[in-house]
Amino acid sequence: MQENGARPRILVLGGGFGGLEAAFYLRMKLGASADVTLVSDRDYFLFKPNTIYIPFGLDPDKLKVGLARPTRRKNIAFVRDRVREVDPEAKRVSTEDHRLPYDFLVVATGADMRPEEVPGLREHAETIWTPREMLRLRLALYDLLERARSGEHRRVLFLVAPNNKCAGPLYELVFMLDTWLRRKDARANVDLTLSTYEETYIQAFGPRLHEYVAGEFERRVIAGHTGHVARRVDPEAVHYENGRSLPYDLLVAFSPYAAEVSYPALPGDDRGFVETETGSRQVVGQPDVYAVGDAGDFPVKQAFLAFLQGDAAAEHICARVLGTEPETAFRPTSMCVMEQFDTATFAQVPLRLTGDPARPIEVDPEAADGYKVGSYAAWRLGKKALGYYLPFRFAFGNPFHAGIPWRGMEAGLKAMSGLLAR
Repeated sequence: MQENGARPRILVLGGGFGGLEAAFYLRMKLGASADVTLVSDRDYFLFKPNTIYIPFGLDPDKLKVGLARPTRRKNIAFVRDRVREVDPEAKRVSTEDHRLPYDFLVVATGADMRPEEVPGLREHAETIWTPREMLRLRLALYDLLERARSGEHRRVLFLVAPNNKCAGPLYELVFMLDTWLRRKDARANVDLTLSTYEETYIQAFGPRLHEYVAGEFERRVIAGHTGHVARRVDPEAVHYENGRSLPYDLLVAFSPYAAEVSYPALPGDDRGFVETETGSRQVVGQPDVYAVGDAGDFPVKQAFLAFLQGDAAAEHICARVLGTEPETAFRPTSMCVMEQFDTATFAQVPLRLTGDPARPIEVDPEAADGYKVGSYAAWRLGKKALGYYLPFRFAFGNPFHAGIPWRGMEAGLKAMSGLLAR
């Protein structure tokens, strides 16, 4: 609690999943007991998981939620600016145009891509991080379709580059493209291949998801290659550290991850991800600073995990402001629905840190009952429901993963997973 009786100043950096979840949770729990300020370089939230639909025709603007109205509704000060520096000694954040003091700080500035780490990748691949990149991919896919329909044989290679922290969207795109081409009677003239640096498909999410993906590749006649670390990209082929080369006419890649903003004054790894205490999300050595979502050092970067981290950090701050004990901590469980157009795959994966830099994360064997994977067309409805529900919650300034509405949705997901996953 603040010893001088003043309301604590809580500063949240970042308008993505982790940042908005933390800011809205703080306001929900603290009411008028604290001043909350949100800083983002954009005036909107982007529902990034659904950018996979942009190459197939979705308008990117439909994935945006303006930040002015929900922050005003919840009496959260909003500063549109780009973060430059954090000074934990002075307890101050410098942006391009402001110097903002804080008592508690939540760093949620996300991740960015470094395609230049693989020579030739930026020049020759269609990458999939931003809506603009997805729009370029749309043009490439329609060109592919026209060429295949005219009788040309085309090769599409999907590449998961080393140091990518969440490859799931690329798998969605390869499955979606397969279904899309079949529906347009063009699949016979297109070879689809996926290569990944990981030893198994979507390695962090364990053997069940790997087995499912491998089975789908076989069923859909998609060539898959694990343990392929990209070394160099030429105009017509990707060359790997194992000496192999794979040709392509269209290359679609998910690049290496790095922190979007680097904070020299905070402890972090060589990619700029801030070092944290797992449960509380407190930055190591800085008890008043928290890092959530892609900005933090948790090895898997994913929206649902960002929600859990945002809740944990906010709950920890609330307890300190109110003089209580935290009611929750970050217990990493991934939950996702993989779109394929003709079906969808649900995965619930309890995770734990291993301490091994080569394989830092694994399925938690002590929570095996919570590890579930299932593939049914009905899961597409679940994904669509989440696509409506989450922007709706954020548009009204409410946290996603909290409150009565979430408990209802959680009960529905639990019932579906009991019937449609194992």
